[in-house]
Amino acid sequence: MALSSPTPPASQASSPKARPKLLAGESPGTYQLSEAVTEAQLLHLAKMLARRRLRRGRCLGQPEEVYRCLQTLLLDYPYEVFGVLLLDQRHRVITFQELFRGTLDAASVFPREVVQHALQHHAAAVIMVHNHPSGDPQPSDADQRITRRVKDALALMDIRTLDHVVVGHEGYVSFAEKGWI
Repeated sequence: MALSSPTPPASQASSPKARPKLLAGESPGTYQLSEAVTEAQLLHLAKMLARRRLRRGRCLGQPEEVYRCLQTLLLDYPYEVFGVLLLDQRHRVITFQELFRGTLDAASVFPREVVQHALQHHAAAVIMVHNHPSGDPQPSDADQRITRRVKDALALMDIRTLDHVVVGHEGYVSFAEKGWI
């Protein structure tokens, strides 16, 4: 099985910007590249794999796998981004959406918009996620307050909040793992 970005026109096929193919490795879950890659190409491939793991209908596996996917998707933003992973009754992925973008150290999050988005997609459960561009995933007091507000707003519509994950270069912090949700 090979994964690659859209095929470039033949005139670009030999150029340095041509996209390498990602080939299935010998062991399940391993991959090989068809050629040497740049750091930017490698990051692009990692994001492509993360989106693939969070595609519609996929059952969520180990929490750490989900957190790594979310971390990969939000890692290189120079500002805070808040998103939601919307899930059905069986905790299968409906969609992942970035909802709010902020500044270097804050993002305005509106519980009403999160609830509206969850209702539009018929979500039964939600995992909230946002990044810390500083790299330190330790949640702030403001992160804890908005988590409670969004969780309470979702609960009014019988939508469960499974987790809020804060990701940074240094790892992630899961509110559920800490017992805060």
